[in-house]
Amino acid sequence: MDILARAQAAERAGADIIHLEVGEPDFPTPPGVIAAGGSALADGDTRYTPAHGTGALRAALAADYGARHGAEIDPERIVITAGASAAILLALAAGVNPGEEVLLPDPGYACNRQFVAARGACPVAIPVHAEDGFQPTAEAIAAAWGANTRAVLLASPANPTGTCLSRARLAAIVEVVRARGGLVIMDEIYAQIVFEDPEPSAAAAFPDVVVINSFSKYFAMTGWRLGWMVVPAAWVEPVRRLAQNLFVAPATVAQTAALAAFDAGTEALLQARVQELRQRRDLLLEALPGLGLEVQARPQGAFYLYADCTAHGPDSEVLCARILDRAGVALTPGTDFSPSRGRDYLRIAYTQSQDRLREAVERLARVL
Repeated sequence: MDILARAQAAERAGADIIHLEVGEPDFPTPPGVIAAGGSALADGDTRYTPAHGTGALRAALAADYGARHGAEIDPERIVITAGASAAILLALAAGVNPGEEVLLPDPGYACNRQFVAARGACPVAIPVHAEDGFQPTAEAIAAAWGANTRAVLLASPANPTGTCLSRARLAAIVEVVRARGGLVIMDEIYAQIVFEDPEPSAAAAFPDVVVINSFSKYFAMTGWRLGWMVVPAAWVEPVRRLAQNLFVAPATVAQTAALAAFDAGTEALLQARVQELRQRRDLLLEALPGLGLEVQARPQGAFYLYADCTAHGPDSEVLCARILDRAGVALTPGTDFSPSRGRDYLRIAYTQSQDRLREAVERLARVL
């Protein structure tokens, strides 16, 4: 956010900035979704819904799990939320007590540490390494699990690395956590943005795993603030009560609009966008090594590259500031994502057109 603020200030002063810092798709919300939202407003569809969301949207999501993942999900196990952030907070409120520990991969999404702390629980970082695809192993989780550990929060594809957990590795992790009476929370908000052989959702095989997802990334609905979670059957009523007390209900207009996200025409558009993101990834994977930015683990999804930048100095924050000032390219320092080695890395979000990415590479070459 500091980089974004500085970039916007430079733009107000007349500079041309290429924004590769914020984790938000550059694609607009699909036209059918926008039209459905407009119709909802015109029809006065603006009152509260149930705290866990409308039956129509939960049914549409259950049908999508069946079509996309071959998973038979009871719509009653789906809870619509005010974005994935609210879903993670609800999962922690339902499954973790104050003072208990939650294991988090390092690097990982920075806000997850804050969500755990807001619950009064203790975030415990597990360093993950390039040779493991920047994803935790079952052995690492078993070694980090202590007497006071309650849960592990995973992501596939992950932010900032774009790497995925294989089904086999996830199954081994779930086995380790089950044996200790713990909880697995799986963040799948980028799961529909996978470029090669996507794995089925964790919801398809592990009914005791809490699965988090969102309309923000794949469906390009960031500002609509709409997400969902798939919870174990025993969690349905407790999570609904928590949702009503903490959030009242998700946005009504966003829920009605989201029904159009499952239309065949919208799905074709979204799949074309995934292929565009794949081409952007490949463009940067080819260009970055020549700039002294090494991507040590090939991302399989999302829209991020996590690059070792130590060839250009010991501090990614200093480097990102220099690149912004001299090249007009906004990148994110790895310190957002990793308390341990973040100064050695930076994140590049390929959320600009291929032409703009090529221009960014040319500008970086002049500076680096």
